[in-house]
Amino acid sequence: MLSEKSRPIIEATLPLVGARIGSITADFYQRLFAAHPELLDGLFSRSNQRSGDQQRALAGSIAAFATHLVNNPGTLPEKVLSRIAHKHASLGITEDQYGVVHEHLFAAIAADLADVITPDIAEAWTEVYWLMADALIKLEKDLYASQTNTKMWMPWRVTAKEAAGADAMTFTLEAADDTPATEAIPGQYISVKVRLSDGLRQVRQYSLSGDTGTNRTFTTKLNDGGEVSTALHAGVEPGDILEISNPYGEITLKDGDGPVVLASAGIGCTPTASILRSLAESGTDRQVMVLHAEKTMDNWALRGQMTADAATIDAELQLWLESPHAGASEGFMSLREVDLPAEASLYLCGPLPFMKKIRDEAIDAGIPATRIHYEVFGPDVWLAN
Repeated sequence: MLSEKSRPIIEATLPLVGARIGSITADFYQRLFAAHPELLDGLFSRSNQRSGDQQRALAGSIAAFATHLVNNPGTLPEKVLSRIAHKHASLGITEDQYGVVHEHLFAAIAADLADVITPDIAEAWTEVYWLMADALIKLEKDLYASQTNTKMWMPWRVTAKEAAGADAMTFTLEAADDTPATEAIPGQYISVKVRLSDGLRQVRQYSLSGDTGTNRTFTTKLNDGGEVSTALHAGVEPGDILEISNPYGEITLKDGDGPVVLASAGIGCTPTASILRSLAESGTDRQVMVLHAEKTMDNWALRGQMTADAATIDAELQLWLESPHAGASEGFMSLREVDLPAEASLYLCGPLPFMKKIRDEAIDAGIPATRIHYEVFGPDVWLAN
């Protein structure tokens, strides 16, 4: 809970900090990596630093958290914190690293706001930071404790590498040691660590796309702008060992018997395909609607798996393609073209503009925000509430 002393200060300075938070976070990362270059080896993404995604994600998180504290005294933005905590846990973030971040973040704030900052302003924003950090530390400790093992990274052997559509690849892995494997839940993801040609290790999260349990199958698109996917496609073959994390992610199928709508675009079909597979394997009698948008039929990475699983449970399948194709709607997905079942729960994954559009249309169609679940791999300020 934000103190009564700090709340008016945060409310008064939030517009200024919000306007400058982008430059603050850029300066913060420069300071952080200058002091701790080892953090770029196996933790922070070099690609996300170059693209600005990491800076935007941090800026959005801080601004969203502070705004929530001002507008909702006495509560915390649980959905935002849960999403961040799962991402952090999949990377192995530790409690002591929050102190390191605080040191360099507040040095950047002091430098950027040197003309206006006072001891009271610094104290108030320090309170905001540690409210957020302490909440995340608690969540992450619980997530680590929920795993079957206490390891962060484990060796898994690639048993199969298969083309999935025109520009994606599916990797199947088995445990390469005797570490007990946590049973994954459909919709979750793992972090995969690879060593690049320059010797630097980089990490990326991938949704589990097929059978879960103690198996590990993920599908990755090649042309996604990241170094890890490129390294996997070009340099990893069956028999090779990959370091992967335990499974994390809170966007999993909720218990119940109501209708389920799975909506995805592009490689965003991976978590929805996993959920669909679990529904098919359980022989569910829930009403299931599968909606997918793609550039072309050949680009649909998990076409065979999803069409077969949908047929198994007589799920309704609707497809949108940018190129004309028999049996598919031409253009981009719109829920205004869909007769959504009453009391449906919606699961979303895909590019951010796609998810924003579909989420807005779902709310307009009468689906409450509490029944809309989405997986975001990147900044998600627009979904902070």
